Amino acid sequence: MDYIEVNNYRAHKSNELATLPTYEDFGRTEKQLKKDLSKTRRELGEFQDMLYAHGKYSVLICLQGMDTAGKDSLIREVFKDFNVSGVEVHSFKVPTELELDHNYLWRHYLVLPAKGKFGVFNRTHYENVLVTRVHPEYILGERIPGIHNVDDIDQKFWDKRFEQINNFERHLHQNGTIIFKFFLNLSKEEQRQRLLRRLSLREKHWKFSPKDLNERLLWDKYQNCYEEAIANTSFDHAPWDIIPADNKKAARVIIATILLERLKKYKDIKEPALDDKIMANLESYEKQLQSE
Repeated sequence: MDYIEVNNYRAHKSNELATLPTYEDFGRTEKQLKKDLSKTRRELGEFQDMLYAHGKYSVLICLQGMDTAGKDSLIREVFKDFNVSGVEVHSFKVPTELELDHNYLWRHYLVLPAKGKFGVFNRTHYENVLVTRVHPEYILGERIPGIHNVDDIDQKFWDKRFEQINNFERHLHQNGTIIFKFFLNLSKEEQRQRLLRRLSLREKHWKFSPKDLNERLLWDKYQNCYEEAIANTSFDHAPWDIIPADNKKAARVIIATILLERLKKYKDIKEPALDDKIMANLESYEKQLQSE
């Protein structure tokens, strides 16, 4: 969309989330935003077809945000025009016993997108420097050598984990994965309203958990952890974008536009040309089929 300056959302090391906007509408109505998204996602769907035909790149989209930030509906709406076989969505919840028997990045390696495909992580490997940082006792379940109790988990531990994540993403980038990372910047008041909606609408009850209220009490701590994680892991090859999330429709348009504009910069992604010999005989192939 020509009214969206995509670079305005790129994270910087000095970003303080509390000073960044959580609402945007660009002066457009909900109907206009819905129409804008429809146009952009059709172009994204066409790009996905070309990406698949080209077969040398994959795209990994990482979505993070506080509870109720709108990740599920964003995935549903932004990727609606994709070939269903061209996009895979994975949500990472509490690690299973099998996953805890491996390093914390193992389960993410298993479901990385293949070349020619889009992969969407709904909550990501960053949970391992966010939820586990707010609740460091969870780290003990990973059975890491040298970590015997919470007191062993110091700043050096988290710095090392940031380094491991950066190495993971650098490795992916160097092998043809285009990485996008979006933080949905939701206001605390908007989260309150969305939680109330879950309680007031019967069809939304299943989404509510009392744990949501417990985590809400830790809002400031989560914000601080997000700030540090973003500051330590945003690079040109794997940038973070901070998206105002109070208006879901605008957030979807912003993310779709960022995806499309940055992907279009990969000029080498194009549909492969047919072999010269096949091109020279296209007319005879057509005649053969017409004569049947």
